[in-house]
This record gives sequence, C-alpha cells and structure tokens, in this order.
Amino acid sequence: MSLTAQLRQDIDDISNYLFGGGYPDPVSNTEQLAFLFFFYLADGLDTQAQARARLQKQTVPSIYSGDWTLRNPLNAPVMGIAAAVGATGGASTIPRERFRWSSWARALTGENLSRFLRDEVFPFYAEVAAASATNFMDGARLVIDEPVVLTQIMGKVDNLRLDEHDADTKGDLFEYLLKRIKTAGELGQFRSPRHIIRTIVAMLDPQIGESCYDPAAGTAGFIAAILDYIKLANTKPESVVQSELDGKHIARGNGNALSAAKWQVLQKQTFFGNDVDPKMVHLATMNLTLRGLPDVRIYQRNVLTTALDAERKRELGLPEGFHVIAANPPFAGRLDKDRIVDDVKIGSTTATELLFVNYMVRSLLEDGRCGVIVPEGV
Repeated sequence: MSLTAQLRQDIDDISNYLFGGGYPDPVSNTEQLAFLFFFYLADGLDTQAQARARLQKQTVPSIYSGDWTLRNPLNAPVMGIAAAVGATGGASTIPRERFRWSSWARALTGENLSRFLRDEVFPFYAEVAAASATNFMDGARLVIDEPVVLTQIMGKVDNLRLDEHDADTKGDLFEYLLKRIKTAGELGQFRSPRHIIRTIVAMLDPQIGESCYDPAAGTAGFIAAILDYIKLANTKPESVVQSELDGKHIARGNGNALSAAKWQVLQKQTFFGNDVDPKMVHLATMNLTLRGLPDVRIYQRNVLTTALDAERKRELGLPEGFHVIAANPPFAGRLDKDRIVDDVKIGSTTATELLFVNYMVRSLLEDGRCGVIVPEGV
C-alpha cells in the first residue's frame, strides 16, 4: 500500500494545527506525535507478540495483564471506576486493560484527557518500553498539555486509523512527518535525501545474516532503507509491488521468501545504531518500531568520545565488528581534543567527519564495507 495523498494531507493538518496552537518546534512535535502513534499501535503490537509466542510454543504475558497503581488518584473517576484503595490507604489502582487506546483516547477530553495522558499513559508505556532493547521513552513527558489542542490532536491521530495500514505505509507516513524537521541543528544534523540513501544501500548490497550499523543514526533512514532492500531481495516475484515514495515509484517487497528463522535474524540480530541526541534516539526507535523492528538497538552515545570494551559490548548484545556500515554523520562541528577517544584519533584533527570515517573503518569486519556521506574535500 502506498502513502496516499489523503494521508499526507492528514499529517500536514496535524502539524499545522500544532504550529497554530502554540507548538512551533518541529522536532518536539514529531517526537510527541511518535509517542501518540506508539500508544495507538501498542494494542496491535501486543496482539502480534502473543501470536508469535503461541507459534513458538512460548508464553509472553500481555502488557495489559494485571493492575496499574495510579500516579494520580484523581484519574480513577475519569476512567469511570471507583477508587480501589490499598490496605494502607495508598493510591488507587485500575486494570491495565484501560491503557488500550480505545479505552481512554476515544473516551476522554479536555483536562481529564491531559491529566490521564500526562500522569498515567506516559508512565505506563515508559515502563513497557523499558523492557525493550532500547527504552525510547526514557525521560519522555507530555509537551502538548493545552487541553483543547490535545483533544483535537488526539482526534486527528485516531482518524489516521494506523492499525489499518501495513508496516511500509506506517513507516512512510512517519518518514513524511519527519520531513517537517528541516533545519540543521547545532550538532550538524540534517535529513538525508532518501534517493541518495537508497543508492548507497544498493551499492553496499546488504544480505540477510549480515550485521548492519549506523553510528550516527538520526531518525534511522539508513537502517529503514537497508530493511527495505533486504525485504525486496527476499520477496517472491509475484509479491513485488510498485510504491510511490517522495514522488518516485520504487519496488517494494514484503520479504515472504524469508523463513521464520531468518525473520528472527532480521528483527533481532541485524540492525544496530547510535545517536548523541536523545530525541533522535526516540524518533529512530519509533520509526523502526512502526516498520516491524521493535527490538532494534539504538543507543544514545557519542562514539567519538566514548569507547566500549569487549565485555560491555557483550552486555549490550553488540558484535565485535560489522559487515555493513552506512551513515550520514554530522560534519559541522569540532570536538575538544581531550574528549576524543584514542581509537578514533587522527593526528591532531578535531574535524568530526574525519573522526567518524576513521571510527567506521575500524568498526568494519575484515570483509565489511561502508557507505558514508562526507563533505567535499574529505
């Protein structure tokens, strides 16, 4: 399924409404909408996890099993239940079932919605995210706290009907939202043109079973492109479709030639990344979660100023080296020489583009290959 003109218009309407409602920061707005997308999709993701567990004859508890201790007892009445007071007269509890999108997002408005989302929904899903490979909700909080604006935004997100779209369309929708982040930040970040990313990935020709890494992941554009490339290369010919993306028609595949074991490798053992900006880590993880990669490891880390020994890599589930590295690292800044780790130093240079290239070369396996965007002159 392609990203339709109507979906693009819907995203434009949401972004414009936020801007007009007093929320002008595109990065913060995108991060907030990413969280709302996750809250919407969590029910379906939980159902899929249960189904996979049954197929593998395993038991995985639902995130909606049991009770939740309310952070704010005032939220018990708004959920339509009496307060369940503990033996010590402590806080009220509600069933975790009440955190399904349909139970609260479509039922609450105004101040009740703002308070429940701020005090309960964000902490609940932060706890859920803490159990994943990367806690993309670490430190997350509700920023769109104006009740009228929030109520309208919730309705607009609900009307997107994200659960009715396949992973590619949801990912494309999110990528379209990320286009709103146009200005370069002080860390030298900017959104890489997607046709250039696809060209670099095709040159690298990543294969199923190879480890793929972006040390400056941003919003995970390179990782998403590698996923698309591998899926297309492992799709039966009759299942290949033409999809419109960024005004171009590209071939898309669903990876239906991959075995269950290879899908596990693709989802859990293939993709790795870092970014120094916590907001980028959140956005990258959400981008990949929407594409069916909830277990991807994107860490908040500056690879030029922090080093990991072999033991720490094992603890984090990181390989010693990578088959494929693809990146568009920041190259607008300079680092304090005293902060640069020895492994990436090149003489006395503090130019981040040179330090990143050296780091990536050193991170490759013997038969690895790297595609990197660098400024003219490197």
